[in-house]
Amino acid sequence: MPDRSGEAIWVEKYRPSTLAQMEGQEAVVPLLRSYAEKRSMPHLLFAGPPGTGKTTAALALARDLFGAEWRQNFLELNASDERGIDTVRTTIKQYARTAPLGEAGFKILFLDEADNLTQEAQASLRRMMERYAASCRFILSCNYSSRIIEPIQSRCAVFRFRAYRPEAVRHQLARIAAAEHRTVSADAYEAIIAASGGDLRRATNLLQLAGTHVAEITAETLKEYATAPLRREVEGMLGAALHGNFRDARDRLYALLVDRGAAGEEILRAIHAYLPDVPESVLPARDKVRLLEFLGEVDFRLAQGASDRIQLEALLAHVAQGPSRAG
Repeated sequence: MPDRSGEAIWVEKYRPSTLAQMEGQEAVVPLLRSYAEKRSMPHLLFAGPPGTGKTTAALALARDLFGAEWRQNFLELNASDERGIDTVRTTIKQYARTAPLGEAGFKILFLDEADNLTQEAQASLRRMMERYAASCRFILSCNYSSRIIEPIQSRCAVFRFRAYRPEAVRHQLARIAAAEHRTVSADAYEAIIAASGGDLRRATNLLQLAGTHVAEITAETLKEYATAPLRREVEGMLGAALHGNFRDARDRLYALLVDRGAAGEEILRAIHAYLPDVPESVLPARDKVRLLEFLGEVDFRLAQGASDRIQLEALLAHVAQGPSRAG
């Protein structure tokens, strides 16, 4: 096998460089392309789940607007790292107040994960957006637009990025696999799509993780090298619990946690994705609703730092004794 120790990260290697190269997000890209063609744009707010192209869209828009000078007129900051008011008053203000370089009429400040800014910092940012609109346009990216204060939202054109459809993820993965001379089986595609949940970045990383070791990627390859639980493993675990076999379900859970090294959140997402496909004869609709409610509770506890093993065991016990009786 050739040495691939210096291989580039595929997410960056195959990131679209222009808006014309972006696939999916049909409700967003045409409008952004019109801004690039007119060489004019308002402040923008990109909202949506991780891995749906928000950062890629901002970078591609800057390239289309400014051409070769795009790096001179584009600044990217991450609000997770610099979330306080001092950052807004210093770094952002200093950049926004200076004139654009070259023939550009304005420059762009891209603030990623803007929903992590404090309320005080957002209020200060709103004043900057008003004061320096002539020289700087702001693009704010967030996962939850509800965490952005209303005065900022009202000053932006809001774009909603949606999780990628399975066929769009498959098409992009197939393009990357062909370029990297990898063969990917149908069941491997299905496993990656199920594990990624519409997150194209996560899907690409899973493909590279498996493809780094072998040229032919199968579901077994993913099972060996990737931590994301495969759908059929989750089906087996949840199926055992649904038939009242808690011991078998728990053993399968331990195999995922210990042997595969899967995270509790990954297993929970896989269960959530599989639940709608459980036949009504096995799990009636009313029990599905109650089980989904319990999934939400477990998800919250995991986010608060609770034990993966204990919480998922509790979930399997809840399923094994029957949601109707347990609820």
